[in-house]
Amino acid sequence: MAFRYSLLYQVGTVRCNEGNVQCDAVDGGNEVDPTTQRARSARDTRRRVIDAAHHLFLEQGFPATTIREVADRAGVSAETVYKGFGGKAGLLKAAYDVAMAGDDEPIPIVDRPEVRAVRAATTPAAAAAAYANLARTLVGRAGPLTRVVLAGRGASAEVEEFVQTTDAERLVGATGVVTHWSAEGWLRAGLSSERARDVVWMLTAPAVYLMSIDRGWTMREYRDWLADAVMALVLSDEAVSG
Repeated sequence: MAFRYSLLYQVGTVRCNEGNVQCDAVDGGNEVDPTTQRARSARDTRRRVIDAAHHLFLEQGFPATTIREVADRAGVSAETVYKGFGGKAGLLKAAYDVAMAGDDEPIPIVDRPEVRAVRAATTPAAAAAAYANLARTLVGRAGPLTRVVLAGRGASAEVEEFVQTTDAERLVGATGVVTHWSAEGWLRAGLSSERARDVVWMLTAPAVYLMSIDRGWTMREYRDWLADAVMALVLSDEAVSG
């Protein structure tokens, strides 16, 4: 079972496997994988590996962490890690996705309560507040890992690829939410969807969040600032027809 996460609507694929064993599929809460026990074991192994990688990345940075160290901490072989993630780049993306999601449950981001609140908003102000809360929640979860990764920019091609991938995913997310707002007639007069998307993409950059934390802002203050910024730069106080 694969699922995706990113900042606002989209994210990189996380596969749950150990060798050839895939995670158990779920349909309406009922497991449908005939190899349930093996699948559960594989999922548990994957969780241990991701948790080990996450902690090691935080402790010593991405460049200094080795697959062998991750495998030893997780209690598995290096081969298992390579089979499940393909290497350090795959480990980093998986750790980031799980950190941002808050868990590794196969629940699409669009079905999570915070995203449903964004789409359920009935006014521009409510939409901005819901969106800011979603961004605060997601970027807050992944903040510590993001800080470590960004500190290592220039140290490896894998880090640069990770940043490019997550930036691209965030752009897809910004496009999705702005498309919804545009359909509701909520964009500021004269503001194109393309420009609105770019503004939202820049406002939700992890570096912006980290700067707010470095300046002593609380998570609530970041959330409120983001909601105000979205209202000031993207959304209209009143719906715009057409």
